[in-house]
Amino acid sequence: MITTPFERETLGKNTQQLVDQLLEIGLALSATESLDELLHLILTKSREISFSDAGTIFLVKAEAEPAVLEFKAAQNDSVVLPDHVQQYTVPLTAQSLVGYAALKAESLNIADVYALSGSETYQFNRFFDESFNYRTCSVLVVPMQNISGQVIGVLQLINRKRQQNAILTPATARDLTQPYSPWEEHIVRALASQAAVIIERNHLLKSIEQLFEGFVTASVQAIEARDPTTAGHSERVAALTVRLAEITNATTHGVFRECYFSDRQLQEIRYAALLHDFGKIGVPEAILNKQKKIFPEHLEVMRQRFALVRRTLEMETAQAKVNYLISHPHTPHSGEHPCDHCAFFRHLDSELQQRLHLLESYWHTLEQANEPRVLDEEPLARLQDMTHFYYKGIDGQLYPLITASELEQLLVRRGSLTQAERQMIESHVTHTYEFLSRIPWTQHLKNVPIIAYGHHERLDGGGYPRGIGAADIPLQTQMLAIADIYDALTASDRPYKKSLPVETALSILRQEADEFKINADLVELFTQQQVFRVLGHEA
Repeated sequence: MITTPFERETLGKNTQQLVDQLLEIGLALSATESLDELLHLILTKSREISFSDAGTIFLVKAEAEPAVLEFKAAQNDSVVLPDHVQQYTVPLTAQSLVGYAALKAESLNIADVYALSGSETYQFNRFFDESFNYRTCSVLVVPMQNISGQVIGVLQLINRKRQQNAILTPATARDLTQPYSPWEEHIVRALASQAAVIIERNHLLKSIEQLFEGFVTASVQAIEARDPTTAGHSERVAALTVRLAEITNATTHGVFRECYFSDRQLQEIRYAALLHDFGKIGVPEAILNKQKKIFPEHLEVMRQRFALVRRTLEMETAQAKVNYLISHPHTPHSGEHPCDHCAFFRHLDSELQQRLHLLESYWHTLEQANEPRVLDEEPLARLQDMTHFYYKGIDGQLYPLITASELEQLLVRRGSLTQAERQMIESHVTHTYEFLSRIPWTQHLKNVPIIAYGHHERLDGGGYPRGIGAADIPLQTQMLAIADIYDALTASDRPYKKSLPVETALSILRQEADEFKINADLVELFTQQQVFRVLGHEA
């Protein structure tokens, strides 16, 4: 039977209009990502469709022991609520209206809560009414059930108004309100179930985001475990890049006045920055951690070789003395004088000392050349001389003091890596892209691989691995490149170089920008807005 104005208006006017309104509500709920916004939207739409003056939402907090209902949202047209209503919980028992609805998975439709006889299990708590000078009359309490029928929360609507825009007072509340009809209860319960599914989806998405955040964190830790010398680099680069992107958002003039990154895009930038070096997982650990030109274990082999050469030279000299004595025995009739032997021995000892001194100077040159710094011409020439020094092995064959491979490493003019090793290090960019491309990113994170891919590219096309130019490098990647260079210059955890002062690092960035390697406008913004302060650095 149609009994209320709402039912007559709904059925007589246009049922399709209600269906359309519910569909619009469903779309609006589905498009909302923030849980707080979602809950308030649920409450707003439920009140609109039912002419409710007020309402609250509670969610089941199952992880609590025992489980409770947690207050999440409140709205009231007739009372000005505080900006931040104090959070509280309600025991998940049948003694309260919301507790009963959640525990029993049943709706409560009460015409006037003040008229409850006291024989019911549940009772109405008048604390809000007394605190805010309000009068609650009709109440509709609806469990929010997901697809499996599990109650995840409770939607409570208060005071079904006769006129939607009416403002209630304690004196007029009874005259201006009416009970909720069975039809309204049916509609609100359907809406509450729809909302429950969306809330659960929201929780699931949050869980997935937390899971992925954990994966990213674990990935960064895996990188740093293999390359301890760059510990913290990824987090610092991410902080710098995101801060630079945020500043471009706030720029209202110049080349970035129309540039804007949404929260999702900032998250995309952050993930790309955090994972930009993940490809190092595919680079041999020995090369990642190579602090000097010669690997430590190989240097020890060379040290033993030099010791062997020293011992060999000493033994050869001793053997020459023995051979001399055998071939020149001293007898009264030989005509030899003992001093002749001494002179020859001194000659042998002098030659030995010269060769040992030369060997020692070669080792000193080797130690100098082994340091990852720019080599002067003199050590380079001395290294070339060493290739002409041969020693006799235990098999009687002649061997070079240093091998061709060792010479190649020692002749590296800058840093500690040979060309082949540098190419292996540079391959980490391609490894990063290939790895990130395998991840099924959501739509708003789909650009993570391509942003990370270009962090070693340069605007003039002189970067790697693709050698692309400015037109093909995303702005986000250009930001990442600046952050990456700045942190590499100022990081204090690199054993192969000293950290540079902020001003020196900024000067190098400006020089790189002048040479059209990195974005000059971004460098200017980075400098003027002191983006580096996000790391605690001061100019």
